[in-house]
Amino acid sequence: MDHHYQILAAVTQPDRPVGRKRQIQQSPIKKLATSLNIPVLQPQKIGGSPEMQQIIDWHPDLIVTAAFGQFLPTKLLNAVKIAAVNVHGSLLPKYRGGAPVQYAIMNGDKQTGVSIIYMVKKMDAGDILAQKAIPIENTDDTQSMFAKLSLVGRDLLLAVLPKLVAGDANAVPQAEEQVVFSPTIKPDEEQLDFTKSAFLVDAKVRALRPDPTAYTILNGKRTKIWQTAVNEQTTEAAPGTLVHKDKHHLQIAAGNGTTLEILELQPAGKPRQTITDYLNGAGQALKVGQKVIN
Repeated sequence: MDHHYQILAAVTQPDRPVGRKRQIQQSPIKKLATSLNIPVLQPQKIGGSPEMQQIIDWHPDLIVTAAFGQFLPTKLLNAVKIAAVNVHGSLLPKYRGGAPVQYAIMNGDKQTGVSIIYMVKKMDAGDILAQKAIPIENTDDTQSMFAKLSLVGRDLLLAVLPKLVAGDANAVPQAEEQVVFSPTIKPDEEQLDFTKSAFLVDAKVRALRPDPTAYTILNGKRTKIWQTAVNEQTTEAAPGTLVHKDKHHLQIAAGNGTTLEILELQPAGKPRQTITDYLNGAGQALKVGQKVIN
C-alpha cells in the first residue's frame, strides 16, 4: 500500500559485533533501508551528533521511533513540523522503559499491546494517540510477541499518521498514578527463582527467550533453561527438589506445591539440548528427592 510518505532517512544503531565469533552485523533496520535505497544514519549517540544536526536541517514533518533506546534531545523534537511520535510495545502507562514485552510475559499478564504516543523528553511519558491490546498466550515468548506486536504497531501507526498530518489527532494524557516501569533486564535478574510458582518460573523462561535466556544452578552447574512446562502434579517437596525423573522427563518442585517440567536446556559450555539428551548424559547422576536446584 502506497501512503505517499517520503522517508528522508532511517536512523538505527551502529553496526556491532554479534555472537561468539564477534562478527560485525548490521541492524535489521539498516538491512531493510539499504534494500529500499533509503539513506541510513547510525550515530553512536544521537544527542549532539552530526547526524542529529542533519535531521534538524531537514526540518522533517514527522519523526517516528520504535525501540530506539535513546532519548531524543528537545532541540531535535522541536525541529519537527508536525509531530514526533513513538511506537511503544505496551499498554501505557503500564511498562514504561526498555523491556515492556519481557515484563508483561514475566509477570503473567494476560494481554499487552502497542501505544502510539507523542515524544517528550521523559521516558515514554507522552500523551497517547492510539492503543491496541492483544492477548499473551501461555506459549508466547518475547520473540513471538515481538512478531505479533510489530504487525499491530505497523497498522496502528499507519492509522494515526494521516490524522496527525490532517491535524485531526486526539491525544489522551497518561495517568501518572498508574505508571509501571520495565527497566532493561540486568544480568543478575536472569536467574530463575524456584520458590515462585511453576507458572511464574515458566513465564520468566519465556520472557527471557531467546535473549538473554534464563538460567539456574542445576546440580551445581550454571545451566540455561530454554523451555519448560507447568505440570499438573502437585508436591510437598521443597522448591528445587527433583520430584520425577525418567528417560524423557525431569520435573522440579517449585513454589506453592507446584511442579515444573524442564524440556530443553543448555549446560555451560555445552550445546542446547533436549531433556532426553541431557538425561542420557550428565543428567544420569540426578536422583529423585535430591535438591538439584539451589
